[in-house]
Amino acid sequence: MLVYSLLGASLLLFLVCLGLIFINNNKHAAALKSRAQQLQEAQHQLSILRSEVAEMRTGMLSIGKRLVAVEQRNQELAQLQDAQKYDDPDAKIYSRAVKMIELGADLEEIIRECELPRAEAELLMSLHHQKGAS
Repeated sequence: MLVYSLLGASLLLFLVCLGLIFINNNKHAAALKSRAQQLQEAQHQLSILRSEVAEMRTGMLSIGKRLVAVEQRNQELAQLQDAQKYDDPDAKIYSRAVKMIELGADLEEIIRECELPRAEAELLMSLHHQKGAS
């Protein structure tokens, strides 16, 4: 009878251990399932972020191309403006007078060489000296 008692107790202990293992496995399975779901959600978010980065990259490339075009147009306009400055005979006279002032010519020399009225020559000299002072 002792043998049957020991055998019964052993069987009961075995069943309890088996039950604990089963419960423990279910907990690990649930945790594993939860982790798998979190991983799937993270991969979905990563996919969305990659898509957004690709869209931003495309937008930035487009903006870069437009910026290059605007800079080129700006250079063209600056060149046209410079060309017009030199095409205008009056502008040539004033440019020459300013150049003479920069080289240190006196008022009478500027009036004589550029054929400017005294008031205009004085104004140019005054503007040049104010520009140099600031």
